[in-house]
Amino acid sequence: MKKTKQRTLPVRYLTTAAVIAALYVVLTGISAMLGIASGVIQVRLSEALTVLPYFTSAAVPGVTIGCFLANLLLGSPLPDVIFGTLASFLGVLAAAFLRKHKHLVALPTILANMLIIPPVLRFAYGVPDAFWYMMLTVGIGEIISAGVLGGFLLHVLQKYSASLFTHSGRG
Repeated sequence: MKKTKQRTLPVRYLTTAAVIAALYVVLTGISAMLGIASGVIQVRLSEALTVLPYFTSAAVPGVTIGCFLANLLLGSPLPDVIFGTLASFLGVLAAAFLRKHKHLVALPTILANMLIIPPVLRFAYGVPDAFWYMMLTVGIGEIISAGVLGGFLLHVLQKYSASLFTHSGRG
């Protein structure tokens, strides 16, 4: 009988992903309480976390699961849960590939949300605004949350990255 070698994810990687997911949910909840988490004009504070693939690949499942759970907890329609999560997943996955280009890691999330969320707003929420307008407003919100706030987070975490993200999937 041949033994198969099983690969297991390190506990630190799973813990990092879980903490990122929990932070995403909490920050989205705060954004919802402030009335800025959803709609045509949205600035989710949690989208700042989409720059974390620069430090760790654990951010890809962390942000994706966090977005999925946050959308469920907000009571979002199923298309928003599915496609909003897809937008976040594609954004952080592409950010992981851009990790060598620090100043570009927020760009995939901004673009993914600009392209995917306007049809969600139209078909899941019945928003009658023009697609170009929704692309503009979603894009501005993402520039604020992922670009500006995410850029600030990236800068602050740079100092502590060696102790925070060691052995959690960098590289």
